[in-house]
Order: sequence, then structure tokens, then C-alpha cells
Amino acid sequence: MTDENNAPYQTFASLYDNLFDGDLYVDWQHYVEDHLPASKILDLGGGAGRLAVLLAKKGFTVDLLDMAPAMLSLAQKHAEEANVDLRLLEADIRDFSDWEEKYPAIVSFADTFNYLPGKADFQAGLKQVYDHLEPGGTFLFDVITPYQVNVLYDNYCYNNDDDPDQIFMWTSFPGEEKNSVDHDLKFFLYNEDIDAFNLVREVHHEQTYDMAYYQKALRKAGFDQVEISADFGRKTADNQDDRWFFVAHKGGVS
Repeated sequence: MTDENNAPYQTFASLYDNLFDGDLYVDWQHYVEDHLPASKILDLGGGAGRLAVLLAKKGFTVDLLDMAPAMLSLAQKHAEEANVDLRLLEADIRDFSDWEEKYPAIVSFADTFNYLPGKADFQAGLKQVYDHLEPGGTFLFDVITPYQVNVLYDNYCYNNDDDPDQIFMWTSFPGEEKNSVDHDLKFFLYNEDIDAFNLVREVHHEQTYDMAYYQKALRKAGFDQVEISADFGRKTADNQDDRWFFVAHKGGVS
């Protein structure tokens, strides 16, 4: 039996949540703390809430926006387990204009903006961020780079069979568009009733751009200061990085 879905994280939210490297969330937490005081923030594409919970435990007031109901359910569960409060919003980052709250800071990590399929979608997401920032506000986000897509993901294949009842396979292929990649993700889950494995599958598409485009798109959205780094802010960004980190500032009241 196969359960296939092209909407990211709808089918196997809990499986993905359990598989993801938790140390990365700690790195993102430290990156946020290095750039922002504990304050009200919006976490875009925050998924299962792992980062949001860490930040809430450090004194941040966190709203989490995601378009996948299954992920938001997990975020609620993790918040309750950690005894922290998160406000959860189900929406698309390209248009959440009905949400009128403004924030001193907005964050978005783990490739969230790479899942937007084209430049118009990316620009729409940036506009929403800009519109929901207070004057003088800060946007922190990361993206995978063309080097990651074209070199590190070239013929990439990863298998995880640590749990014989839950086997994971991840294969990456070049996408049709320049600097894009398609990830074919499969879980084989043992079904005791039929003494066989069920296949749960999703295909994820990611799109990135060169550094000059990101700078241009941020300026077009209205951000007047942009800082770019790599390795969670530990090094200067270059064309051999796997991930770039951006700090974009919205101008204050003149």
C-alpha cells in the first residue's frame, strides 16, 4: 500500500519530526539569541514547534505560523509537554494579510523560503514579512544555497534503517528549474496486520537563487539593511556554503 502526497509534511509530520536532527534547533536557537533580545516574535513555517518551544523557554513570546495542520498539532503537543504557551496560526506565508499583528522580529529557518516554488512566491513571502514587522523590526532567515542544490545534493541518497519497523529513504534529483532540487522521501512502515510494509511517500521541491538575487529581492521588499553570513553566523558567506543566513532590517520611523 502506498500513501503519496506532494504537499510537504502533510503525510508524515510525526515521522519527519522524530527523524530531524535536534541539534540543529539548538543552533537556530543560539543564532536567534545572538541577534535578538527576548521579545515577541513570529516563527514562519515553524512546523512542529521545536524551535518555538526552545525560544519560549528562553523568554520569547512566540507565535508560530505553518500551513500544515499536522505540524501545528505536533507544535501544540510539544508546547504542552514543555509547559510553554505558543499561539498557532494555520496560513500560507505568501499571504497571511488577514493576520493584523505586527512584530519586532520575525524568523524563518529550515529551508522554509526554499519551498516557495518561484520568484513571485518568494517576493510575496518577503512582502508579508515586511508588512508584519514593526518599524525598525528584524527578519532572520536562512536558505540552502546553489552549491547545496547543485553539488551536495547531486545524486544524493540517504537510508536510515536503525529501526527495522520504520525504514526511511531520501533520494534527491535535479529539478526542472535552475538551482532547484526534488527530494523523494519514503518511509517503509511495518504493518503487523498484513505482515508487510506500508509505503508512505512525499516529494518535496526546493528552489534557491544566487546571493545577488536574494539581496535584490530584500531591497525590493523594502529592507534597507541586509547582513549575510554562513554556519549560523560564524563565518562570512561565500559561494561554497551549504546554507546562508540573513539578517534583514526594516527601517524605523523617519
